[in-house]
Order: sequence, then C-alpha cells, then structure tokens
Amino acid sequence: MRPRTIVITGASDGIGAAAARQLADADHRLILVGRSPEKTRAVAAETGATHFVADFARLDEVRELAAQVAAEVGEEGIDVLANNAGGIFGDQTPTVDGFEKTLQVNHLAPFLLTNLLLPVLLRSDAAVVNTSSVAHRLFGHLDVDDLDNRRRYSANKAYGDAKLANVLFTKSLHTKFHAEGLRSVAFHPGTVSTNFASESSSIMRLVYRTPLKRLLLISAEKGGGNLRWFIDGIPDETWFSGAYYDERVLSNRVNPQTDDAALAEALWQRSAELVGL
Repeated sequence: MRPRTIVITGASDGIGAAAARQLADADHRLILVGRSPEKTRAVAAETGATHFVADFARLDEVRELAAQVAAEVGEEGIDVLANNAGGIFGDQTPTVDGFEKTLQVNHLAPFLLTNLLLPVLLRSDAAVVNTSSVAHRLFGHLDVDDLDNRRRYSANKAYGDAKLANVLFTKSLHTKFHAEGLRSVAFHPGTVSTNFASESSSIMRLVYRTPLKRLLLISAEKGGGNLRWFIDGIPDETWFSGAYYDERVLSNRVNPQTDDAALAEALWQRSAELVGL
C-alpha cells in the first residue's frame, strides 16, 4: 500500500498509542493527538510521528487543532481520521463550553473536528474511523432535546448515549458524503485494560481498577490492533462504510435507535447548532 497520512486522536495512551506503535512499522505519515503534552510527545518520539496537543473538553482547542492539522497536511490531505479520544467520567460537572463532559469529549468534539476537516478529508477520499463501544447498546437512549441528560443522568447512560451518537454520526457521514468519496465506520474495540475509566464514578471503574481486569479485559495491544485493522483496511472491502463492528466482526447487535434515520439527522443538526457550525 502507498504511504498514507493518518490522524489518530486519543493517541497519548491506551489503544490509540498502541495502534500508533503498530503503525510505525509501515511507511505512513502519522499525526497523533493527545491531551497530555508529555505522553503525546513520548509516543510521537517513539513512532516518528508529528503530534498536537488538544483537550477535547475545550472546543476552542479542537478548533485550533483542526487548523493546525489542515495546515500540516496541506494539499496532501488526510487518508484516515481515527476519532479515538474518549472516556467515561464522573458527575455532571459541565465543561468550560457548558456541556456535559462525556457528551462533549466523546461526541461533540470529534463531530466538530471532523466537520472542520471535511474539505481536507473529501480531497483525499478519506476514511473516518470512530471508536464507539458496546455501551451504545447496553446503556444508550438518545433524546436530542436532552443530550446532556439533565433529566436523568448517570455516568453509564451519559457514556452509552455518547457512544450511540458515534454510531449515528458514522451513519450520517456515510449518508451525506459517501457519494463524494468519504467512508466511515464505527467499532467496539473490545473491553480494553487501560486507564479509560479512571476519572469515572461508574461501577465500570471497579472492573478497570481491580484484579477482575485480568479476567474480563483484553490488552491495549489487542485493542490497538483492532483499531489498526480498520485504519489499514480497504473501505468497502475490508469493512463496510456506515456500519458498526464488534471488534472486527460486522454486528447486528446494535441499539434499535441506530436504524432511526430521522434521529440521526436530528442529532447532526442539534450537534452542529451546539458547536456553532
């Protein structure tokens, strides 16, 4: 395969860092994005990548990131954008932008970044790979009039809703831009042994922070390998655009709301309104 330009968010740790390390053995141009300057710099140095730092809990930093990445790639464009940053958090404390943090970090920020980079992505018939979660099916039920879950909040529901939004966003990208050459996919990377739930008040943190993780979780390397599989894959051959995968398997075990085209469009319009597009 020809060298490609690959942007990975959430690349300072976990499966993003693992995928970057695995991709470093190929002749790709890697651009890594992370929240931690020290960790992101270290992974970039190890993999020979360019790196940028952005906190997705601050949308101004996402806007700046989009401008930096667009300037960095220039006319070359982006071949793969892996929207991998995310996490499950604690209470309902809003971000500086006024949104519930789980919603913003997992959905609104990557929605904004992808839209700001659309001209660059369309120029190179790019693939957008969205890291979702089986939590979209277990906990998610979206109400576009209450995306912040002000009426009924729990850490699990907020995360499930955000991961459901990832799947709906993937379908909308396919619907709106597949004819122009863009491909999109959402996937559950496996339940991975990382510090993913370290800031959470959810019971899920007990799985991640106790000996249970040895029995229930897969390694970051295996989860990163799943992310790499989608990055390396040939859209509409290796994986199907607009679809959801459980690890590397096309899955029909999805939240019923994923088939609601009207909801997908309403979510797109509401998200665009919230982030000022």
